[in-house]
Amino acid sequence: MADIAPLTPLRYDLARLPGGLASVIAPPYDVISPEERAALAARDPHNVVHLILPEARGDADKYENAAALLARWREERVLVRDDEPAFYRLDQTFVPPGGGPGAPTLTRRGFLALVRLVPFAERVVLPHERTLSGPKEDRLKLFRATGANLSPGFMLYRDPRRELDAPLDSGVPLAEATTPDGVHHALAKVRDPAAVRAIVEGVAHSTLLIADGHHRYETALRHSEEVAAAHPGAGARAEHRFFMTFLVNGDDPNLVVFPTHRHVHSLASFSLEELVRRARDTFTVEELPRGAEADAVVRAVAAAGGRGPSIAAAARDGRVVVLTLRGDVDLGRHPALGVKPPVLRTTDVVVLHSGILEPILGITPAAQAAKTNLWYPQDARGALAELRGPDGRGGRGDVLFVMNATPVAQVRAAAEAGEVMPQKSTFFHPKVPTGLALHTLDPARTVHG
Repeated sequence: MADIAPLTPLRYDLARLPGGLASVIAPPYDVISPEERAALAARDPHNVVHLILPEARGDADKYENAAALLARWREERVLVRDDEPAFYRLDQTFVPPGGGPGAPTLTRRGFLALVRLVPFAERVVLPHERTLSGPKEDRLKLFRATGANLSPGFMLYRDPRRELDAPLDSGVPLAEATTPDGVHHALAKVRDPAAVRAIVEGVAHSTLLIADGHHRYETALRHSEEVAAAHPGAGARAEHRFFMTFLVNGDDPNLVVFPTHRHVHSLASFSLEELVRRARDTFTVEELPRGAEADAVVRAVAAAGGRGPSIAAAARDGRVVVLTLRGDVDLGRHPALGVKPPVLRTTDVVVLHSGILEPILGITPAAQAAKTNLWYPQDARGALAELRGPDGRGGRGDVLFVMNATPVAQVRAAAEAGEVMPQKSTFFHPKVPTGLALHTLDPARTVHG
């Protein structure tokens, strides 16, 4: 089903980098703040942030500057072509977000590969959330100017028997780096032809679920169609027909998804009593001790999640209630949940959005998409402290909804049914760094089969 291929990418010549790989890689462009961009740019004049977030007075200059910079780095051989087809395995070792003393150290393994670009309608590459037009237009201009896929996507394949573990183990170590977020990255090159062939054939049996990078994939597909129209004689395996992505086994029991919480703000009015009163028809309500610490709230939500979809609602004054969907409710008759397909109705994020945010708090789907009333924190401890304020008498926002993580199986089930989930339904950590490899999109160059 999925058509993947090894890369022959542009890569940094590490011998030319005094600071090594850590000095030139960066997080994905869409999570980099202005302050972080400045720090990355100052770390090394060749940091990839200069390409993915170029600076200039106007848009035209910005994108052309990125193209000129890419060309200069190639001329100077800071970036060099690796003509040996290979997959690039990446092991990322980290402590879970918000993990305190004694938290386990985890390692997530994946590999960079090329994926043939196909429309979502073909049901080979599966999205799980909607995208916004603004970010796609920005990335499209960068694709056009540079003729390169600078930032990888992130997708999950199916391998329940972990048959690809052995070929991936054959990778030859290339470099290691520890980034400021404490994540250790170990890069290896899988170049043995038999291993490459086994990986291609193994993934071919799977669909690919987009974990992160929906905008990048859709932009790459549109750019590919533009190049194909301009070069009708380009080969079936020309570079522009493929997208660089990071592939991870979605069936790996060590793959961990973390929750993204909902911090509601700027409501005309909010009353926890009114929320509880209106929620009782659909939810059971469990009150926690006033001022419960974040760890206790997280544990309570996790325990309640064993009985059904559960969310904690924390007020500014220290009160916290855990809301669990009642098993005796006919969801088909619910005014908001009833219009959702069955595959979505009992997922925690949809229960929150369609069972509480819309019908009780009046936050419309349009307001959710515009983030008019929502912040999306990933650190429950920090968000709860921000809500309560330094003196515990009230800080920012109106109410914090503390969530359980959305299991990968639920995300895949929704995607395979052709459905999408609310924004920020998943939080895959750590982010996949940009700068490990760059994929050019030359219609005259052929991707190895």
